[in-house]
Amino acid sequence: MSNHQSPFQHPNEEVQASSPDSLTIARKQEVVQILKQVSERILKNDIVSLGMVRNLRIVDDYIYLRLYIGSHQHQLEAEIQTVLSSLTWSKKTYIQLCTIPKVRTTLAVSSGKGGVGKSTTAVNLAVALQLTGAKVGLLDADVYGPNVPQMLGLDKSEVKVIDTPNGQRFVPLEAHGIKVMSVGLLAEADHPLAWRGPVLHKIITQFIHQVEWGELDYLLIDLPPGTGDAQITIVQESPICGVILVTTPQNVAISDVRRSIYMFRQVGVPVIGIIENMSYFIGNGGEQIPIFGSGGGQKLVEELNAPLLGQIPIDPLICNGGDIGEPLTLADPSSKASKVFVQIAGALNVTFSSSV
Repeated sequence: MSNHQSPFQHPNEEVQASSPDSLTIARKQEVVQILKQVSERILKNDIVSLGMVRNLRIVDDYIYLRLYIGSHQHQLEAEIQTVLSSLTWSKKTYIQLCTIPKVRTTLAVSSGKGGVGKSTTAVNLAVALQLTGAKVGLLDADVYGPNVPQMLGLDKSEVKVIDTPNGQRFVPLEAHGIKVMSVGLLAEADHPLAWRGPVLHKIITQFIHQVEWGELDYLLIDLPPGTGDAQITIVQESPICGVILVTTPQNVAISDVRRSIYMFRQVGVPVIGIIENMSYFIGNGGEQIPIFGSGGGQKLVEELNAPLLGQIPIDPLICNGGDIGEPLTLADPSSKASKVFVQIAGALNVTFSSSV
């Protein structure tokens, strides 16, 4: 069997091949330059810069690549075939589509370290998007601290599995109009999720590809903090079109976020924007008191050339809402923090205007 009959290696599989020769390297560079001519209309950038093309390889006179897309972007496959047909040396281009059925836009919510309010941000942002009329799903992939079920009042719920034409699928639960799936729903209460490499990889892959989400405008994926195997697996296996980074103002948190930024850049996933949580406390007179310092989010914005989506104030009601399963954005829409989340949701809708 020739190499071009088995084109798609798993990201974790070791490729048994000799080092590419100069001709192969030159051809790959040529393909990349041609693919940069294909633009994603909503994000107004080329598909290479957006990280939608992965696992590109040239074997003999054949081109193989994976294309990570949302449910509304299938036309990109035909565009790629068209632009690559100009290559006289290429006999055929094989494209493996990687998508989550019926999900239009997949966004990751990430942080460089724990304790900065990443999951709280993901939950309230999901609620804010739902309040704009979007159909929203929230995948809690934080295998080290899956708190989303409790934050949405689902901590004692059970996950069902159904048979579909494509095999068995998990049925997401629903809370406050949001479809929810979490690794925490599979674990016993108060027990650690002591999953090691291969098992962890399999579970994460199942949660990405074997959930019957239905029609969604947005799927938010709450990533584990840091830059370990779990985070890399999720990013590699899912059609994430961008990541929202959550940080706090102090320099320690900023340093950790920089490490996350490096990881996302390595896999070609763009940073959509920065959310600075615990940005300030509102005093009795209405003044903003920067308890944890100030300017950290702005530093990242300047480094990344990415927008500061919002600055979330410290509000005890945010914590209380997470404890009782009533997100503040839903419980008290008039609060300052809630208004910021709704503002961020509006900005995302503008960015992905054709998706909602």
